Amino acid sequence: MSLPLLKPVVTAADRVLQELLQDIVNGVIAPGSKISEPELAKRFDLSRAPLREALARLERCHLLERTPNAGSRVVKLSTENLLSLYQLREELEGLACRLAATQMSDAEIREMQDLLDQHLSSQRVREGESYYQEAGDLDFHYRIILGSKNPYLINILTDELYHLMRMYRVQLGMNGPRVSRAFDEHKAIINAIANRDGELADLLMRRHIAASRRNIETKLRTQS
Repeated sequence: MSLPLLKPVVTAADRVLQELLQDIVNGVIAPGSKISEPELAKRFDLSRAPLREALARLERCHLLERTPNAGSRVVKLSTENLLSLYQLREELEGLACRLAATQMSDAEIREMQDLLDQHLSSQRVREGESYYQEAGDLDFHYRIILGSKNPYLINILTDELYHLMRMYRVQLGMNGPRVSRAFDEHKAIINAIANRDGELADLLMRRHIAASRRNIETKLRTQS
């Protein structure tokens, strides 16, 4: 277990972890940046032991890469890593949708529909400018994953891979022409789940993630 998303910040390592996590996912600490333990220890007024604990947990979430004799760097966003990550994401989130169609209660589905109404109330979503979703319970994908009710699937997608997926989504996938289409795809997915059509929900999620991957891949190539 690497990083429970909503775990209360109670230790020095937790505090540093949450701040570094947010900075990495949002690009405040740029992809590929070298991590300096002395600088971080000074910034957080922290001893090396809890700092190294936080860095080790970020490494288990695939946000840091450690090279022998060279220290740690923030993972780079690349088309190769994107493809590998999104191939897995497509399969597992499709499965999550198929399970959610039978496992989610009617009340949970209504809450998901209400969540999308909240997303649409954002002026940026209505105008097709941006579709930023906060992490955790305000994230459509996170809620679908929880709705699968499969603890092993939830662990993989919300613990081990979630923050790396958000790093790609936040830095490259939450603005531009796909905003309105992505929202419409979310609506279609939750409608399929509401109709208890797991096969259709699975298919729609796979198509949705594949389209997101192509969008991010185009942006990565433009930047290179």
